[in-house]
Amino acid sequence: MKTTTIAIQIAESIEIKSLKTVFNQRPLFSDNDEIFFCLDQDKYLYAFKYGIICVYNFTSTEINVLKKKIKPTLKGDVVINSVISETLQIVTGGECFSTDFDTVTLPDKDAEKLRLVMLNLSHSVALDYYASIAEQLLEDTRRHTSYLENHGRLNIGGKKLKRYIGKVLNVKNKISENLYIFDSHDAAWDDENLNKLNSELKKKFDLKDRYQIINQQVNIVKENLDLFKDIMFHKESSKLEWIIIILIVIEVIDLVILKIIK
Repeated sequence: MKTTTIAIQIAESIEIKSLKTVFNQRPLFSDNDEIFFCLDQDKYLYAFKYGIICVYNFTSTEINVLKKKIKPTLKGDVVINSVISETLQIVTGGECFSTDFDTVTLPDKDAEKLRLVMLNLSHSVALDYYASIAEQLLEDTRRHTSYLENHGRLNIGGKKLKRYIGKVLNVKNKISENLYIFDSHDAAWDDENLNKLNSELKKKFDLKDRYQIINQQVNIVKENLDLFKDIMFHKESSKLEWIIIILIVIEVIDLVILKIIK
């Protein structure tokens, strides 16, 4: 039997505690960062604090209804009609588990196996989201460095530069906060089959390599911003030195004029 699962970046973040109160049922799993529900027979919802939901065996209409229902729990930039999403076909009833281009085959509909697939699919979407942000930051930084190369000065400074530095640091912190998503699923350590499935899924979605690329891009941006900051501070320091020199010159002139008058 083939069933569709889809992971969607729906907001900047989701309040997991608030989401618990939306549905009148006990989750199959929950902690401070994620929550996993079986909302109906063979219909699962997996939600993560970093703004992603993953649904299994939902129609498009059911997904739209779900989005409206959980909207009060969404924080930051809410993207109900997000284009950052990934779809995967899950085939159950196979002889063993296997992965293909857009299909994962499982031997049964065990909730823990489905959860593991949905977890890795959601991580893949999270990386797509952060990759788009990192690429934009890198492009902005290239524009500033090109201006510096061509004109010998920066076209950004003061509060604008400080806000930009804050934005980069925020992105870096968010990626670091979600570093745990690249660790193995807790249940995978207790079950050899789950552990093997988890490893195959990580390889399928190329999670670790994609994370390293994003991290490298953000580090490049940060290194450039450190240089921009040094240039800005040097410029401000030079201004201060000139102000001091001018004040000294004015004081000397005043002393000379006073002596002449006397």
